[in-house]
Amino acid sequence: MALLKQSCCVTGRFSTNHLRLSPRSILHVYTSCLNTSPKSSADREDRKKEVQSQDGPGLQDFISGELSEKSKWAEYRGNLKRQKGERLRLPPWLKTEIPIGKNYNRLKNTLRDLNLHTVCEEARCPNIGECWGGGEYATATATIMLMGDTCTRGCRFCSVKTARQPPPLDPDEPYNTAKAIAAWGLDYVVLTSVDRDDIADGGAEHFAKTVTSLKERNPHILVECLTPDFRGDLSAVEKIALSGLDVYAHNVETVRELQRYVRDPRANFDQSLTVLKHAKQVKPGVLTKTSIMLGLGESDQQIVNTLTELREAGVDCLTLGQYMQPTKRHLKVEEYIPPEKFAHWEKVGNEMGFVYTASGPLVRSSYKAGEFFLKNLLKKRKTEITRTEQEAS
Repeated sequence: MALLKQSCCVTGRFSTNHLRLSPRSILHVYTSCLNTSPKSSADREDRKKEVQSQDGPGLQDFISGELSEKSKWAEYRGNLKRQKGERLRLPPWLKTEIPIGKNYNRLKNTLRDLNLHTVCEEARCPNIGECWGGGEYATATATIMLMGDTCTRGCRFCSVKTARQPPPLDPDEPYNTAKAIAAWGLDYVVLTSVDRDDIADGGAEHFAKTVTSLKERNPHILVECLTPDFRGDLSAVEKIALSGLDVYAHNVETVRELQRYVRDPRANFDQSLTVLKHAKQVKPGVLTKTSIMLGLGESDQQIVNTLTELREAGVDCLTLGQYMQPTKRHLKVEEYIPPEKFAHWEKVGNEMGFVYTASGPLVRSSYKAGEFFLKNLLKKRKTEITRTEQEAS
């Protein structure tokens, strides 16, 4: 759209938010503003200042693009915390163009031919350009969703389809996934999935077969598995942890106090912590990773407490991003967190000792996963080499 950029982002693992206004609706709103504004230029300017001081910038300010610049963030005067009955206006730092990578069409066609799914396809995510190797500096990374597109759970933040009995698993999916990814020449792949509580092991064997097939075809590719909690079945966690993956990821999604409000009743904070702990116990060398959405009504102290528990559980990597309401049926955004506050949490995470902390309004659980992982893995290896050399001398 020429007048107003679309804004949409993944929340948690899958859910999205789309802001779409047709040219007709924009024209209607803008015309109404003109019809009710004073006629003289001086009066118009005074009225504009008055309105901005009360309600924040109007639609035309966003259309002009003036608030899309980082230098203008501090000038935003709209509400960031939701009042009762209010729906918050999208702040300027969450307006972004949809990046489409040069390989998008080719890779999408390959997925369709092999009956595979991606987070981008299922959630209609604008980060699709990034996930598919788009962008000038993007690492060749893909996020593939295993086990179909229908979940057995109904978290209040997520817009993925749900059903008690989704279609059966495709037995050829692990092989097809490995075949496709090997052909793409990727450096890093994130394998995630819906929850499949209808399957005895939650689909853990399906995950493990996919990782094994990938590593057999390309031993150098880095594999991250973003898994469900398997209802706390640690044998299922063990299957995946020992499959040859490099990063075991499972999202706690929100602070402890909001778990029952945000997630499906079958999920809980302690169960998620146990999954992350057990993956580390089974394979001490694996990196563990989790993600938290902000803007659901959590307090600063609750965030600190949650991060502390995660570090005590041995979690290595952390991402924090803005929650976005996918549909009117889902949880409302309670607060839009400014970029400066996300920068603060990144600093806090690093000071707590996470191997890396990725924190920002548009950061998601698999956000530039390969770039962050490779950068920090190399840093970690250099430190180990230096320590070994010092001990030898």
